[in-house]
Amino acid sequence: MSELITVTIDDRAVEVEKGTGLVETAAAAGIEIPVFCYEPRLGPPVGACRMCLVEIEGLPKLQAGCTLTAQEGMVVRTAATSERAADGQQGTLEFILVNHPLDCPVCDKGGECPLQDLTFRYGPGSTRMSFPKMTFDKPIPVSPLIALDRERCILCYRCTRFSSDVAEDGQLIAQNRGAHTEIATFGEDPYRAPFSGNVIELCPVGALTSTQYRFQARPWEIQDVPTVCGLCPAGCNVRATTREGQVKRVQSRNHPEIDAGWICDKGRFTFPHLGASDRLVEPLGRGELGLEPIGWDDALDRAEDLLRGAGGNVVTALSGSETTEIAYGLAVLMRRGLGAHSAVLHESTSAALDAFRAPLATIGEAEIVVVVGDEAVVDRAPVVELWLKQARRNGAEVVTIGAAGSTPTPPGSAADALQGLVGARSAVGKRLRDSERAVLIWSGPGGGGGARLAEAAHALGFEGKPGCAAFHLPATPNARGVAEAWAAAADEDEVELEGIGLLVVSGDEAASDPGVRALAEKADRVLAITMFPSLATGWADLVLPGTASLEREGTSMNLEGRVQRLRRAVTPPVPDELAWLAKLASRFDAALSPHAAVVFEELSGRIYDGLELSTLGERAPLPAPAPYVAPAPAPAPETAAPQGDARAGHFVGTLRLLRYRPLFSGYHVERVPELQFQRPEREVGLSAADADRRGIGSGDLVSLRSNGTSVELRARIDRKLVEGVARVAEEHAADLHLDVEVVRV
Repeated sequence: MSELITVTIDDRAVEVEKGTGLVETAAAAGIEIPVFCYEPRLGPPVGACRMCLVEIEGLPKLQAGCTLTAQEGMVVRTAATSERAADGQQGTLEFILVNHPLDCPVCDKGGECPLQDLTFRYGPGSTRMSFPKMTFDKPIPVSPLIALDRERCILCYRCTRFSSDVAEDGQLIAQNRGAHTEIATFGEDPYRAPFSGNVIELCPVGALTSTQYRFQARPWEIQDVPTVCGLCPAGCNVRATTREGQVKRVQSRNHPEIDAGWICDKGRFTFPHLGASDRLVEPLGRGELGLEPIGWDDALDRAEDLLRGAGGNVVTALSGSETTEIAYGLAVLMRRGLGAHSAVLHESTSAALDAFRAPLATIGEAEIVVVVGDEAVVDRAPVVELWLKQARRNGAEVVTIGAAGSTPTPPGSAADALQGLVGARSAVGKRLRDSERAVLIWSGPGGGGGARLAEAAHALGFEGKPGCAAFHLPATPNARGVAEAWAAAADEDEVELEGIGLLVVSGDEAASDPGVRALAEKADRVLAITMFPSLATGWADLVLPGTASLEREGTSMNLEGRVQRLRRAVTPPVPDELAWLAKLASRFDAALSPHAAVVFEELSGRIYDGLELSTLGERAPLPAPAPYVAPAPAPAPETAAPQGDARAGHFVGTLRLLRYRPLFSGYHVERVPELQFQRPEREVGLSAADADRRGIGSGDLVSLRSNGTSVELRARIDRKLVEGVARVAEEHAADLHLDVEVVRV
């Protein structure tokens, strides 16, 4: 048990644990110590701004309060009771404001600015400075997403500390010295990193602002809606800022167990796709001249005809990004109304992992973490990458096993790697078994990831250890919620399909999936639900407009197994999916409410043990771990295609194509001009050995060929990549097949 000590602050005695920061100790006594540079999430304090000056009994000089910790008998006086501390804080603010511009009326931070607030409360009432202030060129583009006004900067170093100590990208620096110190990137390079936008929120003075939000709104004109990011399975908590019915920005909303207040640039900056010029705002029906706009009544009539005409031979392809309620609505229509049971679902997290359920924050406190899979964690669930970096900083051993891992393995061998960890001779497995704070993570497709992960965690003895956990990173935001909602609507046994009379495609992710498009070629008719019709124009018979996560009410389940509530930030320009699904279901005598809260109540009784929507709150709780139930056994492994024999100096055989979905890809990113610089280069990753055998150097133009298809990309030598693999972003892989020939052009 931690030692409790007593500290006196402004004549108030407070009892705290020894070593508690003085800022937190004062807060426990109901006293504020004002700060600029101090931010606990950035690591140890640096005392750069001196705003936190306090008087400590027994010390001759004022001290930076943020750098001190509570000690037994310490007597502290803040500016509220100490004239010396008040003079010190006034002097600090006066110095900060010497060259700070008086542009509060036009500054984006005005009205929600800590410098503005603290100047009013602690600063001098007038200025003694009559000389001209320093000025700089403005704004300076740190990147297409971030603008820098140097004259506002107070050199608190929050932004550079985030870059170096949290995101660990090292791209934002303080250059020069003394009065000439400036925040900058290296040379003319933009700040190109997955989490760069967090420095905008960290900046306490409006020196770093969003190019998207700049001059768009003032604090008294906006509303902030608490919701959940719907772009990856982590389910980071966010708040959407709206003005006049439009989303103007997205900011983090600290949930310490999930995201610690950080969000990736995809979650932060892709909201403009809601107002894209090519967004579908009315249904499209196929006529003599192709797809043409039709009214909603006509669209529902056509949808009914398509559903009845399919004779029950209906396949529903779900994106995994639907709310649980929308997925349930589709299931009620298809399974109860039509008796059509077949669905294409993305691989979801296995229920067997509920025995090892824990907050994502568990990763940051782990002693050893093993990541298994062929896809980078940052591409699947970006905030998990930040937890891994925190774990490393805390001294944890992080082992990555995969095609580009610290322990390279052939693609698709993740399940075998897990079996190897469980084996008696595995040194890493022994450390996992002996540790009280060990974490397993699966990041990649195939192999029944969640189930295999649960088996490994069970074999390693993770049950009953609160510091141990296992996380499966699915490819879609709500894969498990969608799968459970689909299963919950079943009232009858499955029936065998006789062909595909109708393919129902739910969401743009499904519409852009090559596998779904292949199904569309086999289907007699196709009904697509999308936001952007270009994805389905060539093969859909009816296209109904879809909505985005920021336009929806409902719930989703993140990769922890935590049910969270989505709140509608803005009204969509089209009817909500549940509204027209309810109308359509009524035509087939299937009862479905158009209201998400009512649907959740029905769902909750079936799959969430009666969980009430009101208990989710703004920070949804994580259910306790469940008893372990062994998952179904793994299917027989597929036989790998034979490779050519290796002989140095010339082409010796094909390479296995390893597709991956980069974080900055998809229809959200494609429609945001400011994010284009973050998109993946047209390149192929090759191991040094494979490149050497083919006479390929980094940057060379190479051709990837398979089955009559070819793509030209730039080569990038990846010294972590296992031999025999060509790693290509999904959007650049086109129609290449599994095995490709790689030759220099």
